[in-house]
This record gives sequence, C-alpha cells and structure tokens, in this order.
Amino acid sequence: MFPNDPQFLYMILILPSLFGLTLVGDGLNKMMHEESSGIISIVFGIIFIGVVIFTYLFFSSYFSQQPPLEKFLKN
Repeated sequence: MFPNDPQFLYMILILPSLFGLTLVGDGLNKMMHEESSGIISIVFGIIFIGVVIFTYLFFSSYFSQQPPLEKFLKN
C-alpha cells in the first residue's frame, strides 16, 4: 500500500476523522441540552482528530523516505 493510494487515505485519514467529528458533534449536542459532560466529548474529539492528522503526517513522511517497493517486487 502506497501513501498515494485511496485505500491509505481512507483508512488513515477519513474513517478516524469521521469518528472524531462524531465525538465533537455528540459533545455539542450534550452542551446544547445543558449537560456538563459535553465538553469532555468535544475535547476528546479534537484530540482524536489531532492524533489522526499527526499520524497521517508521520506516515506520509515515513513512506516518502522509503525506497519504492516496485524494485523489490520485481526481483
């Protein structure tokens, strides 16, 4: 799997980001209904999205430094 593949983007970035956005949305819903636990969901959602972005940047820079796999697969 290469970092330019759509599967990589979907697995590493989109699905976990949707989970983080779900946490933020749940927190906003709780805060609108005046529940004090809403801020916890928002904070964890933002932290989760931050971790997803950091992981994507780490893997994209890691894979760009690796030699292409096509050379190894042909032998």
